Amino acid sequence: MSLFSTTYDVIVVGGGHAGSEAAAASANMGAKTLLITMNLQNIAQMSCNPAMGGIAKGQIVREIDALGGYSGIVTDKTAIQFKMLNKSKGPAMWSPRAQSDRMRFSECWRTMLEQTKNVDFYQDSVNGLIFDGNKIVGVKTVLGLKIKAKTVILTAGTFLNGLIHIGEKTFGGGRAGEGASTGITEDLVAKGFESGRMKTGTPPRVDARSLDYSKMTEQPGDEVTEKFSYLPITKPLQKQRSCYLTYTNQTTHDLLREGFDRSPMFSGRIKSTGPRYCPSVEDKINRFAEKDRHQIFVEPEGWDTVEVYVNGFSTSLPEDVQDKAIRSIEGFKNVKFFRYGYAIEYDYFPPTQLKYNLETKLIENLFFAGQINGTTGYEEAAAQGLMAGINAVLKINGKEPFILKRSEAYIGVLIDDLITKGTEEPYRMFTSRAEYRTLLRQDNADLRLTPKSFEIGLASKERMERVKIKQEKTDKLVEFLNNLSVKQEEINPILEAKNLATINQSMKLYKIASRPQLDFNDFRVIDKLENFITENDIDDEIIQQVEIHLKYSGYIEKEKNNADKLNRLENVKIPAYVDYTKIKSLSTEAVQKLTKIKPVTISQASRISGVSPSDISVLLVYMGR
Repeated sequence: MSLFSTTYDVIVVGGGHAGSEAAAASANMGAKTLLITMNLQNIAQMSCNPAMGGIAKGQIVREIDALGGYSGIVTDKTAIQFKMLNKSKGPAMWSPRAQSDRMRFSECWRTMLEQTKNVDFYQDSVNGLIFDGNKIVGVKTVLGLKIKAKTVILTAGTFLNGLIHIGEKTFGGGRAGEGASTGITEDLVAKGFESGRMKTGTPPRVDARSLDYSKMTEQPGDEVTEKFSYLPITKPLQKQRSCYLTYTNQTTHDLLREGFDRSPMFSGRIKSTGPRYCPSVEDKINRFAEKDRHQIFVEPEGWDTVEVYVNGFSTSLPEDVQDKAIRSIEGFKNVKFFRYGYAIEYDYFPPTQLKYNLETKLIENLFFAGQINGTTGYEEAAAQGLMAGINAVLKINGKEPFILKRSEAYIGVLIDDLITKGTEEPYRMFTSRAEYRTLLRQDNADLRLTPKSFEIGLASKERMERVKIKQEKTDKLVEFLNNLSVKQEEINPILEAKNLATINQSMKLYKIASRPQLDFNDFRVIDKLENFITENDIDDEIIQQVEIHLKYSGYIEKEKNNADKLNRLENVKIPAYVDYTKIKSLSTEAVQKLTKIKPVTISQASRISGVSPSDISVLLVYMGR
């Protein structure tokens, strides 16, 4: 079939993390999908740091995997180091992170997409959208093609009118070496969309052979590694590459300040907002003038390359300033640059213009995912792409949208935050944003989400079977511990070895195992327990689930109850035709915000900034009528 005569179910514009997950999801749900990207060599390119996961982001990658996305599998296949962050804290905070081989990551993504039935590829730049009234019906490309589609997912990343800054130089581009994308913003603004500008930046890449690692502190991966995907097709890392830690110093800061008068950030050439939690090095020394040093993580870009990512030194200062300042850092005296750091400004569309399914409110069948919605980070983008891909297919098939609640997934928190509160700076996920983080752990994403995804036709039968077995074995072991009585002579030696209070009569093992100072493996010397584990083929993943259940069941139950109370308000739907200007007693601000955002439920309305508890009471009374 020719591009000229085919009407695709889904056209995905952009081949970054959001676009790649969107294409995979829609294709795996049976939709005829076209992925259009400016450069097929750069599918799922890691434009910034060569790593996936981290605090809260690791939970998102596991959720993507549990739903049937590809990010977890690709990360496992191309990882060069693995760490479980926050292991000293409770399991709600544990966050997996992997350093990736940048080139292999992109290659693996492309290979997986090429092996996915229903995905077609086309290398071109989209510079226009085709509408039929308030519906989207296709896209236009720079080469003049008009391609028809039932739905379109825009995932343009930093390419929408992208502008790169290095010192006093400014030029158009979506990232170094690649052109910007023009035309789409203008078409959307003409249709009544509100757009804005955001900024992000990236540090220099340097030659590992020119660094003195003896002056840095080695940062190895975990001794016992885990992985992201719940499927057995990937394995934990057996060998790893280390990262290294060094610091800026007062000389570094003084040399950087010398270039402030030529900095696009301080001269006013960059007017847009950058990411609060990933500031440039010049921003750090300006805002935190009292600090005499900042961390610099030296991260290898892959197994076989000498290219190194200088994490913590994001900058858009002139090249000569970057060069002088970085040489003052321990280990960088003889550094050779592969490329200099730069900042990039790009268009985004405030996400309050979206519905919960990531479809735009103004144009039917048009979906946005990724940085176009004001987010930052591969993981946040991939999650939105996955959800947009799912919902585009459900829309075509006339089915209810797939929406995750805040109590069900970090992805639910992410989307709810975006469409309810909007964002005026690049949005990044943190565990602190999730009020139900004890429920939303990285270890149970499959139990939470795979059944939901299987129901809508995305997660495979194999995934669903594995979840059933995991749940059954977890329940079985919990039941066994609840019923197993242990005698003093069996348990007291274990307690004495840990300097803990002993028992003076037989006791159920689950009661003792819930003590925070004890590890489940401490009890494996008890024959009855070890025999049960062996006979039932119970692995470490099940044991971890059971241990979390034993130690945190009280917190988990409390959080579930809180979620249930709030979810009752999620069930109180607000009709689309409600005219807030006619509801007396609502504050003026509430009327303005409710009219703009058009919340779907009372619960969503309660989370809008500027809508007070008394406004919610008025709404509930109105709804009761």
